[in-house]
Amino acid sequence: MNSGKERMIGLGIIAVGLIILLGKLGVFSFLGRNFWPLLILIPGIILHAMYMMRKVSPIMLLPAGILSVYGFLFFLCNTWGWHLMAYLWPLLLLGVAVGLWEYAINDITLPRTVYTGSMILGLVSVLLLIISMLRTGMIYVVAVILIGAGIWLMVNNRTKRKW
Repeated sequence: MNSGKERMIGLGIIAVGLIILLGKLGVFSFLGRNFWPLLILIPGIILHAMYMMRKVSPIMLLPAGILSVYGFLFFLCNTWGWHLMAYLWPLLLLGVAVGLWEYAINDITLPRTVYTGSMILGLVSVLLLIISMLRTGMIYVVAVILIGAGIWLMVNNRTKRKW
């Protein structure tokens, strides 16, 4: 009796066999090891989308912003090495600042201090990130940009504008 039920059972057995084979070949461990930050990033994106579709209240933007920034940070560190966390740690503060800021601009009933606090926290985290980056070789990039800007100002001599 070769019915559709037997074919479904056969297909299920093939699927289980493929899952076992791929597991033994290390495919799932590779995916889990490299793409686990998506388990943090995707819920943040989903919460943003749910707010945009008006399915959740603005308070959900607080965890959405935090999860999105943290997921991006962990994806960067997981891809290029966890030694980057020594320089990118201010992004942890920025995640909270982004979440608070999104919540503050989308909920008009909140006091203005929440918006101000999120902006101050965001500026502090960006300042700490700049200071952290200046400890690395980034100071050379800043120097080259300043030299380039100075050369551009000297070469681009417009007589219409006088300082």
